[in-house]
Amino acid sequence: MDWIKRNLVFVIGGAVTLVLLGLAGWYCFSGWSNNSAAKEDITKAYEELNALYGNKPAPGDGKKVDNIKLAKEQQKEAQEFIQKLTARLVRTPSLPPGTPVAGRDYSAALQETISQLQREATNNSVILPARFKFSFEKQAGLVTFAPGTLEPLAAQLGEVKAICDILNAAKINSLDAIRRERVAGSPDDLAGPATDYVDLHSITNELAITSPYEITFRCFTPELASVLAGFAQSRYGLIVKAINVEPASTPTVVDAAPGPVYVPTPAYVPPPISTPGGRYGAGGEGGGPGARYGGGGNQYASRYGLAQPAPVAVAPAPQYAPAATKTGLQPFLKEKQLKVTMLVHVVKLLPLQK
Repeated sequence: MDWIKRNLVFVIGGAVTLVLLGLAGWYCFSGWSNNSAAKEDITKAYEELNALYGNKPAPGDGKKVDNIKLAKEQQKEAQEFIQKLTARLVRTPSLPPGTPVAGRDYSAALQETISQLQREATNNSVILPARFKFSFEKQAGLVTFAPGTLEPLAAQLGEVKAICDILNAAKINSLDAIRRERVAGSPDDLAGPATDYVDLHSITNELAITSPYEITFRCFTPELASVLAGFAQSRYGLIVKAINVEPASTPTVVDAAPGPVYVPTPAYVPPPISTPGGRYGAGGEGGGPGARYGGGGNQYASRYGLAQPAPVAVAPAPQYAPAATKTGLQPFLKEKQLKVTMLVHVVKLLPLQK
């Protein structure tokens, strides 16, 4: 203790030195850790850069290969292809055409289109439900419409007509339902029957607008093939997104196999023969000799040379003719009616942005 008191300044200086040395060591260690972490990050970034250069396609070296320039050229080719597609893939004409659309014009076009589709369905033997309005049940009885809804409704009417034209041309057996999306902001569609609408909405991207429609109809396989071919060949961008096919609930008529045929054999029953003598004829009622003297009528008739009645023929047992067998080729499969539910998207291309 005396030494510490005599060298107090030295002791304090030594303690401070030890503390500073500890702080310096901790600082060096933390710096080394940071350097190690930074080195690892640099190594990973360098490896990622090498991997990018090794990918195909790669950015290129800027001299021999410039993939950025190639990407721009490919983008230009894609735009030219879209321009060609726009010339071949046209929009479905609205009914009535043009903008803006007046309420009276749309109401008249709606009534005319519904009558035309019903008439075409009748001409092509397509069965429709009673008072079918082709998903425009609510609008069919209106004259005034909400503002801002006439243009979308006119576009939907034209698209429904394009779809129904293909169904009528394919001569399906019956059209059960056609459903469309509700027009945004239309109180009429919100109050309409739920069977006229599908719970899907149009999708818009940088190239086009796709509007959904759901149709349910009954047909056989040839008509279904005609419907799919009609959608594929349409100029209005009708794309089948989903299809569900199941047997129809109404059974078809199937030829029954012929069973055994009953052929009755005719039996001849002669009429009764009357004997001469009236009162004294061959036995029976009337007190003839056979009855009076206890003899049978046949004995009396044979004794005096009278004609005897012929025996009654008994009908033989019924006979069954063997079933006729079909000759020739027999059908392996029998066509059955199908119930088809199809989701169709109408693609409407947007103007190209330069």
